[in-house]
Amino acid sequence: MSGASAPEIEGVRVVRRAALAATAVDVLEADGFLLGTPANLGYMSGALKHFFDQVYYPCLDETRGRPFGYWVHGGSDTTGAVRGIESVTTGLGWRRAAPAVSVAGEPGKADLDACWELGATLAAGLTDG
Repeated sequence: MSGASAPEIEGVRVVRRAALAATAVDVLEADGFLLGTPANLGYMSGALKHFFDQVYYPCLDETRGRPFGYWVHGGSDTTGAVRGIESVTTGLGWRRAAPAVSVAGEPGKADLDACWELGATLAAGLTDG
């Protein structure tokens, strides 16, 4: 998330919402989305799944084409969580603005740098034209 708030990226207001607190209104008002989740029991967190369940139909038509990015962290495997996020965001018609960051095990410096880059890339894309 810190990459999205980098001082060299001007004109982007970052609003942080926990998955269980985010609403369809939040999604409709956003120009882009940066999602993050642990991989729990082979799938995205229940909180992120709940978020998608709450916003999917109210936001389906109005948010098509909006950019998003995401990161997933799991103890040993993130495959199911990645597959779930890809499935839902494809259904919503969101456009992936940067490669996803998927980390299994303890995150290292390269993983943290990739997350920073993810946020910065998404935010910088929102300032274009």
